[in-house]
Amino acid sequence: MKITDRVWAFSQPVVEQLGCRLWDVEYVREGGEWFLRLYIDKDGGVNINDCEAISRAIDPILDREDPIEGSYRFEVCSAGLERQLKRPSDFEAFLGADILLKTYRPVDGVREFPCVLRGYDNGDVTVDYAGETKTFLKSQVALVRLRVDF
Repeated sequence: MKITDRVWAFSQPVVEQLGCRLWDVEYVREGGEWFLRLYIDKDGGVNINDCEAISRAIDPILDREDPIEGSYRFEVCSAGLERQLKRPSDFEAFLGADILLKTYRPVDGVREFPCVLRGYDNGDVTVDYAGETKTFLKSQVALVRLRVDF
């Protein structure tokens, strides 16, 4: 089982007990260090107290479960307004939302598409872009995240 799946399994009930939703678990290397991050969400938004409470509750579980060999930094963060969409349920929850879709390679000379999410089917993403409906294949899509215009 992947590290992120293991951490998700024991973290989700704790996060929910503390009034939040677990949005994502990420284990990444940045600047020569490993980071384990839990991204959380709740109605009305997440604040620093939510992050601190969840961090304090999960930290001893991480010590007990010991899912990662070696050292890493543990962080609990808000999923943020411009959160990344990864799972089918993420896409279903945000149908009709403004998104930014990035492709691995240019499509008609463009790699970043500010658009509206219209559909998701097994990794393929359908959007409204520049007055047209376009479907990007799973193999083309590098990233999809919510887009907020200020």
